[in-house]
Amino acid sequence: MIILEYSPIVALNRTFALSKVTSKQEAIVEAEKLNLTDNHFYYSLLGNLYSDFDNAKALQHFETAIGMAKTSSDKNIIRKNIQNTIIN
Repeated sequence: MIILEYSPIVALNRTFALSKVTSKQEAIVEAEKLNLTDNHFYYSLLGNLYSDFDNAKALQHFETAIGMAKTSSDKNIIRKNIQNTIIN
């Protein structure tokens, strides 16, 4: 028997996959419905989704994510995303 439970990480991963299959814009709509405002991965995902077409909004989300991240490795990954967004 398989027991399915809601997981914010699974929901975020599903939304990331949706961005690859459909579009970033559609994935943003789905991500914002999740409203996981207490999760830095949520803001990192939004930052990645907004990258390339609204870099200002992407940077806002990355800044929120870095402020919430607890580990140095998570913060370093977010910093790399910020640098990539600034360069592009």
